[in-house]
Amino acid sequence: MPNTLLRLPAVKARSGLSRSTVYLRIRQGLWTHPVNLGGRAVAWPASDVEALNAARIAGQTDEQVRALVRRLEAARMKAAGATGAAE
Repeated sequence: MPNTLLRLPAVKARSGLSRSTVYLRIRQGLWTHPVNLGGRAVAWPASDVEALNAARIAGQTDEQVRALVRRLEAARMKAAGATGAAE
């Protein structure tokens, strides 16, 4: 599956959350930070949104979701480091 990036309207549609709730959950550690696309544009990897939705559907606790967020963001950093090393 390609690494699709979702802008906020798509994230809201897929998650059912409002803009303010997405950013509140980021502050609470319950949602991943967006990827900067340049300027004032940001987006989220579709795989992050799907994983977070699946965690909530599975009934995971806030602490379990926070651990998932840390894993997702660490994987993102690792992938960025691997890409940067190849250049």
